[in-house]
Amino acid sequence: MLSKQLVLTALAPALWGTTYLVTTEFLPPDRPLLAAVIRALPAGLLLVALTRRLPKGDWWWRSLVLGTLNIGAFLALLFVAAYRLPGGVAATLGALQPLLVAGLSTGLLGERFTRRTVLAGMAGVAGVSLLVLRAGARLDALGVAAAAGGAIVMAVGVVLSKRWTSPAPLLATTGWQLVAGGLVLVPVELAVEGAPPASLSAANLAGYAYLSLIGAAFAYALWFRGIRALTATHVTFLGLLSPVVATLLGWLVLGQRLTAWQLLGAAVVLAAVVAAQWRPPVRTGAVDHRSPATARLHVRL
Repeated sequence: MLSKQLVLTALAPALWGTTYLVTTEFLPPDRPLLAAVIRALPAGLLLVALTRRLPKGDWWWRSLVLGTLNIGAFLALLFVAAYRLPGGVAATLGALQPLLVAGLSTGLLGERFTRRTVLAGMAGVAGVSLLVLRAGARLDALGVAAAAGGAIVMAVGVVLSKRWTSPAPLLATTGWQLVAGGLVLVPVELAVEGAPPASLSAANLAGYAYLSLIGAAFAYALWFRGIRALTATHVTFLGLLSPVVATLLGWLVLGQRLTAWQLLGAAVVLAAVVAAQWRPPVRTGAVDHRSPATARLHVRL
């Protein structure tokens, strides 16, 4: 049975799946890095202002590292991949992230690298490819490297977020990472896209507000909350829900055609996500040699 914590965490990648719709329908064209900066930096500053907490000690540099991995470097690499690769290729390469997290978690967090995890990860990649990959998609070496790099930095970010548990409140920690990631992106945005537009429409402002308040402040708080409570592998598989939501919204709102192969891909992705979360129940009367914290987590899931 899926826990309430798992369902709440799954809401984060589901919200990120709305980014394509908001970007295409509400934001100025060809300004993805500007969208990334406005998405991260104001949301982070808002959370820091609300919590009135600044990092202390090691958490100054840890916040910079985590914010760069989870937000700044990840979004910058995603931008390069999106411009040099078809979206389906980039999304398929990004679907490798659960397997990367599972491997890193084995060495850094002591999580088990099970056969079920491997099979679920492979199924997730296959499902996403059926969902978004198109025949004849061109490959570009730099684009492939950027997409793979994005998956790697996000995987490392997830695992380190689990390994480094902040003593500060969740919203403060989330704010620190969003500020750090946004500041890392500012010089990249200025160098690549130049100064922001002189004027923005009401639709533009509404789109940016949604991405910042809902897509960043709210969604990342849920995501990091899930990382604190669940295993890193459990959390990262939920990221596969983003392309499912994006495809569904494209069909429902934008009138895009939905093929039988895409429906099959969505079903495979959902099956992979569920399979990755499932664990056999603890047998009654069996001696549980795990730590109390791990045992409690196992029972909840």
